[in-house]
Amino acid sequence: MMKTKQTWFLALMCALLAFAFVRAEDETVEEDLGKSRDGSRTDDEIVKREEEAIQLDGLNPAQVKEIREKAEKHMFQAEVNRMMKLIINSLYKNKEIFLRELISNASDALDKIRLISLTNDTALHATEEMTIKIKADKEKNMLHVTDTGIGMTKMDLIKNLGTIAKSGTSEFLNKLTEMQTEDQTTSELIGQFGVGFYSAFLVADKVIVTSKHNNGTQHIWESDSNEFSIIEDPRGNTLGRGTTITLVLKEEASDYLELETIKNLVKKYSQFINFPIYIWSSKTETVEEPMDEEEAKEKEEKETDSDDEAAVEEESEEKEKTKKVEKTVWDWELLNDIKPIWQRPTKEIEEDEYTAFYKTFSKDTDDPVAHIHFTAEGEVTFKSILFVPKTAPRGLFDEYGSKKSDYIKLFVRRVFITDDFHDMMPKYLNFIKGVVDSDDLPLNVSRETLQQHKLLKVIRKKLVRKTLDMIKKIAEEKYEETFWKEFGTNIKLGVIEDHSNRTRLAKLLRFQSSHHESKQSSLEQYLERMKEKQDKIYFMAGANRKEVESSPFVERLLKKGYEVLYLTEPVDEYCIQALPEFDGKRFQNIAKEGLKFDESEKGKERHEAMEKEYEPLLTWLKDKALKDKIEKAVLSQRLTDSPCALVASQYGWSGNMERIMKAQAYQTGKDISTK
Repeated sequence: MMKTKQTWFLALMCALLAFAFVRAEDETVEEDLGKSRDGSRTDDEIVKREEEAIQLDGLNPAQVKEIREKAEKHMFQAEVNRMMKLIINSLYKNKEIFLRELISNASDALDKIRLISLTNDTALHATEEMTIKIKADKEKNMLHVTDTGIGMTKMDLIKNLGTIAKSGTSEFLNKLTEMQTEDQTTSELIGQFGVGFYSAFLVADKVIVTSKHNNGTQHIWESDSNEFSIIEDPRGNTLGRGTTITLVLKEEASDYLELETIKNLVKKYSQFINFPIYIWSSKTETVEEPMDEEEAKEKEEKETDSDDEAAVEEESEEKEKTKKVEKTVWDWELLNDIKPIWQRPTKEIEEDEYTAFYKTFSKDTDDPVAHIHFTAEGEVTFKSILFVPKTAPRGLFDEYGSKKSDYIKLFVRRVFITDDFHDMMPKYLNFIKGVVDSDDLPLNVSRETLQQHKLLKVIRKKLVRKTLDMIKKIAEEKYEETFWKEFGTNIKLGVIEDHSNRTRLAKLLRFQSSHHESKQSSLEQYLERMKEKQDKIYFMAGANRKEVESSPFVERLLKKGYEVLYLTEPVDEYCIQALPEFDGKRFQNIAKEGLKFDESEKGKERHEAMEKEYEPLLTWLKDKALKDKIEKAVLSQRLTDSPCALVASQYGWSGNMERIMKAQAYQTGKDISTK
C-alpha cells in the first residue's frame, strides 16, 4: 500500500513538472512571436512612411514604391550639390521667400506659354486656363503649387532642375567666397544667379515636380537635395499642361500649411502678379436641408395654435419641412484681386482708381494730396506711381537719417522684392509712398535684397526729379493749407542736404513775410514785389512772428517800404545759409552787419558828417564802456526809433542762431525734443 502511494506521488510530480515545462515553452514561444509581430509591424510602418512621403493624388503606396524602383537616378553636379547645402544651411535668413520664388517661376512659365500662343494656335489646346493654384494638405504634410504654364519635358526637368550652367554656378560660388572673406552678408545671392527654385529646400525635406509639356509626356522629378530621380508618370496626363511643385515640409515648417500664413505671404510678395493666384480654402455656409421623419414630427408637436392645426397639417403635407444647417464648403479663393495699375496707360486710369489703389496699397484712410504716374527709360527702364500722403506719418523725424523708410516698394516683373531701403529716396523725402516696377533689372539685383548698384542711383535720381515735379504741380491753395503744413520742414531739410536739386527745392519754399499778416510767401513772389534798385533778399530770424516784427532791426526797412521775410522755425536760418542766392539775388540777414541802403549823394554826405560828430562817443563805447564785449561801435542806418541794436558780425552767429545752438547744447534726455 505504501509502495503504491509513493508510485502515485512520483507520477503526479512528474506530470506537474512536465506541464510546467510545456507552459514555460508556450510562454516563450508566445513572447517570441509577439516580438516578431511588433518588429514586423514597426518595419512595415517605416516602409509605409517612406513610401507615403511622396504619395501623390491617384497613386497608392505600392505604385509609389514601384516608381522609386524604376525611376532613373541622377546625381547633382558637385558644385550644384555644394550650392544646395549652402542654400539650406546658411544663405537664406528669411525662409518665407520660398513661396515668392515658386510663384515667380510659375508666372514666368505662364508668360512663356502666352507668348508662344501668339504665334501657335495649338499652344493652349490642352487648357486655356492661365492660373496659379496653391493647395495645403495638412494630413500628408504637403504644399502644392500648380501652374498651367509651359511645363517641362523629361530633358527640361533634367537640364533645368538637375544642373545649372557651370559659369553661373562658378560665379555664384566665387562671389559667395568673396563675400564671406570680407565678412559681408550673403543672404542676397540666391536670386542673382537664377537658383530661386532651390529655396524650396529651406522648408522641405523632399521636393517633387510633376510636369507636362505640349511636346512630351507627363513626368515626375523628385529630390531630397542629395540626388534626384525622374520617371514617366504612371497616372498619364493629369495636368493637361503645366507644372505642380509638391513640397514635403520639414517638421518646423508646418506653419506654411496654414491658410492665413499662405495668404499673407502671397499678399506681401505676389499680389500684383499678372496671373490669378488661387488657394484651396474653406468657408462656412448656411444651407437648408430636408428634415428626417423624427425631426419633422417633433416640430409638428410643438405647434400650439389649435385653431390652425388643420391648415398646418395640410401645408406640411404639401411642403417638405427643412432645417438650416451650417456646412463647410471648399473652393478656390482668389488672392490677388488688386491689379497693378502702374502697368496701364495713364490715359485709361480714372482719378478714383488712383485713390482706391493708394488706399489699398498704403493702408491709409485719407485721399492722397497728389500723385504722379510715369515710365522712365534709359540705363534702366521702370514704371512707377508715387503719392504724397495727406498727413505726415507719425514719428517722421524720429531717428532721422538712420531709420529705414519702407514706403517705396520695389517690384521686378510685378513680384515684390523689398521695401528695406536706405538709399532709394533721400532722407528728406521719406514721406513719399509708391511703387517702382522694372522688367529689366540686371542679374546682380537679387529678389531678396537690392545691392548697392549704380542703377539704384539712376532710379533714385529719376524718382527725386519726378517727386519734385509732382509737388510743384500741387495747386497753390492745397499746397499751403495741406502740404506745407505737414511737410514744409522736409523741403527745408532738402535745401540743406540735396545740393543737386537745391534750385528746384528753393522754388517750393514758403516763409512768413511783412507783406501779409497770415499768408506765406514764396521766394518767386518776393522777387516780384522787390523795389526797383533792391539787390538783396532781406530776412530776419526769431522765435516767433511777434518777436521778429518788434525787433529794432526791421524798423528802417519797413519804414522805407522794403519787404522782410520772417524766419520763425528753427530750421529756417540753416536753410537760408545753405542757399546763398535765389535767381541771382543774394540773401541778407538784417541782424548782421553789411546792411546798406542805396542813398543819394546828399544822404551820404549827411551820414559822413554824423559819423565825425559822434566819433568820440563810438570810441568811448568800444574802448571803455563796452571794452572786450563788442568788436566795434558804428553809427547805424537801420534804426529809426530804437537808440541802439546789437548786430552780429557778417560770419558770426545771429542772436537767433546762438539761442538755437545753446538749446541743443544744454538739452538733456528729459527734453521732449530729444525723443
